[in-house]
This record gives sequence, C-alpha cells and structure tokens, in this order.
Amino acid sequence: MTTSDDNVIVSNRLSTTLTVALLSIVPMLTMLTMMITACSSGSSTNSNADSNANNNANNNGSGGQNIKLLNVSYDVSRDFYKEYNPLFIQQYQSEHPNSSVQIGQSHGGSSKQALSVANGLQADVVTMNQQTDIDVLVDKGLVDDDWQQQLPNNAIPYTSTIVFLVRTGNPKHIQDWDDLAKQGIQVVMPNPKTSGTARYAFLGAYGYGLHHFKANNNGHSEGSTASNADANQATNASNATDNTRDYMKRLLANVATYDNGSRAATTTFSQRGIGDVLITTENEAHQAVNGFAKGQVDIVYPSYSIQINNPVAQVKSVTDKKGTGAVAHDYLLKLWDKPAQQLMAQYYLRPSDPDILAQHSDTLPAIDTFEPTAVFGSWQQIMQRFFVEGGEFDKLATVQPVN
Repeated sequence: MTTSDDNVIVSNRLSTTLTVALLSIVPMLTMLTMMITACSSGSSTNSNADSNANNNANNNGSGGQNIKLLNVSYDVSRDFYKEYNPLFIQQYQSEHPNSSVQIGQSHGGSSKQALSVANGLQADVVTMNQQTDIDVLVDKGLVDDDWQQQLPNNAIPYTSTIVFLVRTGNPKHIQDWDDLAKQGIQVVMPNPKTSGTARYAFLGAYGYGLHHFKANNNGHSEGSTASNADANQATNASNATDNTRDYMKRLLANVATYDNGSRAATTTFSQRGIGDVLITTENEAHQAVNGFAKGQVDIVYPSYSIQINNPVAQVKSVTDKKGTGAVAHDYLLKLWDKPAQQLMAQYYLRPSDPDILAQHSDTLPAIDTFEPTAVFGSWQQIMQRFFVEGGEFDKLATVQPVN
C-alpha cells in the first residue's frame, strides 16, 4: 500500500528528473539558435558581397548606375575641367544610357595635390602640370609604370607656356625676362616647393638667362681659331651660367610674395594689388585678362619661354578598388577628341591637335620655347639640382618662401 510519504518521494523524483532533462536540452537549443543565426549572417554577408560586386560591375561601365569619379588636378585647370566634365558626361551617358556619372574636382598646387593622392586622397584620375607629380604616384605603386604609353602623345593632351601679367598700360614697361630683375620691380609668383607652375616660372627665367648670355658670349668670341674653339665654348658656358645665377638672384630678390599655388598668386596680384608683374601660365593670364580681372591687367609675351607639358594618368590602385577603371580611362582618352581639344583652345590651353591649335593662332600665337628636359636634363635631375632642400633655388632666393 502506498503511503502519503511515498507519493511525496515519487513526486520529488519526477520533478528532479524533469529538471535534469530540461537542463540538458537548453544547451542544445542554444547551439541550434547559434547555427541558425550564423546561417542567416552568412547569407546576409554573401548578399552584401554580391551587391558590392554588382556595384563594381556597374561602375566599370557595363550599364550600371551612379558612377562617381574624382579628378585631382592643379589649380589653374579648374575652369577647363568645369566645362569638360559635363561634355564627357553627356557623351558617356549617350553611349551608356543606363549609367549616371558624377565627377568631382579637387584643385591646388600640383605637388601638394600629388602628395594628397599619395597620402590617401581617392583620386580616380590625376591631371597635373608636371611629370614628376605623377612619378611620385608611380613610386608609391598607385599609378602604372607605363602610364605614358596608355594614352596618346605620351599622355599629354595639351601644353602651355609661361607669360607675364602686368597692370593695364604696362606702367613699368616690362617686355622681357631681364626686366623682372631691374631695381624697383615687384614680382609675384607661386612657391616652387609646392607649385608646378612656379617651377616652370623659375626654369623659364633660368633658361632665358642661359640662352641670352650664351648668345652674347658667342658674339664676342667670333673669329676664334679651331684650336681654342672648345676652350672658348667651355668658357662661354661657364660665363653664361655665372651671369644667369647673378641675374636669378636679382630677379628672386624682387619677389614680393610666394603663394602656394598659381591661382592664389593671381588673386594676390589682381585682387590684393600686390606687385608690378605676375609670372604665370598663358591660360591663367588670358583668364584674368578676359574674366575676373578684365580692364585691370595686360598680357606680355617674353621673347623666349618654356614649354609646359600637362600630363594625365589613371590612379590604378583606386580604380581597381572602386571598379571605375573603364570609365576613368575613357574620361582621359576623350581629352584627345576634337570637342575637348576645341574646348582647351577656348580656355587658352594649347591643344595637341596641330590643326585646332592653328585655328586659334590669334589667342595662342606661335612663340619661341624650349623643353626643360632638353636644357636641364631629366625631371629627376631637375628636381635634384634645383628644388630639393638646399638646391639651386634655395641658394639663389634671398627670401625663402613658407611651405
């Protein structure tokens, strides 16, 4: 016969058994929940990866949406690219009707811009005014070694040169480079440590000095015999260099201010009223004369100046990551199309198409120029000789610019 106490014992045993059973089930339920969550998370991750892949495919120009490019450039190119970008977008979207293209611009001193890209600014393309600024990105592994072979004309769609901007009526009668070294002349130019335009300005003045003084020395050595011709030539070259260095010291002593970039120097000259002459690029001078400083300034073309090559390149490390390689290449390649070349001439840049350049000879006259690499050696040699710390510029400049 079962007693009341026995019932209590049985009940307690059943309760204990159920509790143990439940405790053993809980870990299994927890593990099952974690497995379900992991599967769900994996499915979400795969979905995101597929989405990113699709976005990259779209950016590659296969018919997708919302393609975004960033063009990092030097400062005085902003007006041209402001007009070129809509031209390219219209062309590209007509060829790829399902695509939507946006192009951002970044402008500043050429070398500062290159340094920004080297330090992480996500440029799809760089459009600079000096080869060394792209070489910096090649050395960093951001631009392909063969970037100059990927586009026509060694990746140079247009060129420019250095000219002078003076006050209306040219009250100081500035006609050529040697006038910039005269006493009482205030010169404005950008900083050669940060601006490609400033380096061209410095080299233009230096190249003019060598050209001018060699011509004068050769004139005095006429009639020399063959036996001492080589010695005379060496003496002439040495004298020309010495005279040029003296001339450059006097010119740089006249510099009133060094700005970080070419557009900043134009603002200093035209809006702040500092200086008698601005050394700048041909296109920037025309923009000032016909635009924001109209009626206040005139252009003076020196007798002998420097050719400025403006190279462009795709930043492969960025376009590979974003999937914008095809669009970025197309953006640069279309710079050689006739509509873009015409637009360059309208913005006073010298297009690489000789026929279009000839059509604009009234605003882009034929001038006597020299290639910097033909006079001074490779750009690596130029930078090492003139623009490193303690280089020729530092030795010749009385007042050092603030970087």
